[in-house]
Order: sequence, then C-alpha cells, then structure tokens
Amino acid sequence: MTTRRQKPRPVRRADPPMSPADAPAVGIPAEARAEGFRQARHARRIELSEDYVELIADLIRAGGEARQVDIAARLGVAQPTVAKMLKRLAEEGLVQQRPYRGVFLTGAGEDLAERARARHRVVEAFLCALGVSPETAQRDSEGIEHHVSDETLAAMARFTARAPKDAPKG
Repeated sequence: MTTRRQKPRPVRRADPPMSPADAPAVGIPAEARAEGFRQARHARRIELSEDYVELIADLIRAGGEARQVDIAARLGVAQPTVAKMLKRLAEEGLVQQRPYRGVFLTGAGEDLAERARARHRVVEAFLCALGVSPETAQRDSEGIEHHVSDETLAAMARFTARAPKDAPKG
C-alpha cells in the first residue's frame, strides 16, 4: 500500500505590528476623518495643476516660452506624460498650446500660478522662522503648500510675521 504525501500547509504569519501612524484615530468621528481624506484627495488633484502652471510661468519668465521638452526635463517625466497633462490644463482653461511655439498661460493659469507661488512663499518663510535651513525649507515647502488649508496658511503667515527676523537657521 502506498501512502500519499500531503502538501505542507502554509504557515500563517501574524500581521506586522501596526505603527502609530497607521493606528485608527481614537476619538475622531468617522465623518471628520472622511472629510480629511476628501481634502487630501482634492489637494492631490490640484497639486499637479499648480506645479505645472507654476513651472510654466517660471519658464516663460526666464525664456519667453515654455516648451514641452523643457517641462518634461524640469519635472523628470516623459514628454507623453507632459502632453497628457497639458491637454488637461488646456481643457481646464489654464494654458494655451500654440503649434511650434510652446505653451502659454491663460489669465486663469497666471492667477493660479501666482496663488501657488504665494502659498509656497508663506510655507517656506514659516519653515525658516522655525529654524529650518533655507535649502531644506525650499525643498520641503514644495508640496506642503498644496495640502494646508487657508486657515492653516493664515496662521503660518501670522506666526512668521511675529517671529524674530534673526531667528537661528537650521
């Protein structure tokens, strides 16, 4: 009589311990958490548009126009990625593409670029007022400005205005 060899059962490993950042928020109502997630998703959608129009404005200021190849090089992405985003920005009324001439901002695009730049300056100044080095503040503020509420941004500006101008850096 032959005996059948059974396959070994896979060992069930325990889930890795949860970090404090992943732990459920105790005492925060579900509606408040959901609203926070909605705001974060909205900020991520807007972030890309703001980054593109801000970069386009910088390129136009520096060289008179923004070309797709320059945008791709500055962002470190492929030209087809830029083309897709420029199409979306054009549909939103933020840019105009002219054949053989590059990309230009509409009035709405210029307004958005200026608002994004102003938010960036507030966050960067706030980080510097906390003692962060200018290089790190510049790098870290890129992205933060898209994710803070107007209320938080206003508080950062008030803090910065009250901070001593000779605060130690980094």
